[in-house]
Amino acid sequence: QVRLVESGGGSVQAGGSLRLSCAAVGYDDSTWCLSWFRQAPGKQREPIAEFDTDGDARYAYPVKGRFTVTKDYAKNILYLQMNKLKPEDSGMYYCAGMGRICYGLGLMRTASEYPDWGQGTQVTVFS
Repeated sequence: QVRLVESGGGSVQAGGSLRLSCAAVGYDDSTWCLSWFRQAPGKQREPIAEFDTDGDARYAYPVKGRFTVTKDYAKNILYLQMNKLKPEDSGMYYCAGMGRICYGLGLMRTASEYPDWGQGTQVTVFS
C-alpha cells in the first residue's frame, strides 16, 4: 500500500526557515518522481518543486532561489528546505507521487497528473 507521509510544517516568522519531509512508503523504486504542491485557502493547488528521476529539480517562480528540494534515495524521503519564508508562502503543503519514473519537460506538472498524495502539512508564515 502506497502512502506519502508529510511532516515538518508549523508556524514561523517571515524570514525564517522550515524543512518539510515526505516519506514515500510503499514506493518500490526510489527513482519514482515526487513533488511538492501548495494550496492556500480559496486557491488551487499549485506545484512548488519537482524532483525527477534523473535528479533534476524544478521550482515554481515564486519560490526559486529560496526553496530547495532534495531526496534521500536510501530512505526514499523527499525534503523541501524553505528559507526566507514570506507570508504568501502560507498554505497546506502536499507531497505528490507519480508512481513511476518521469523527466521534466516544459511546464511543471499539474496536480491531475499525480495519482498519489499525502495528507498535507500546514505552513503558516506570520509577519
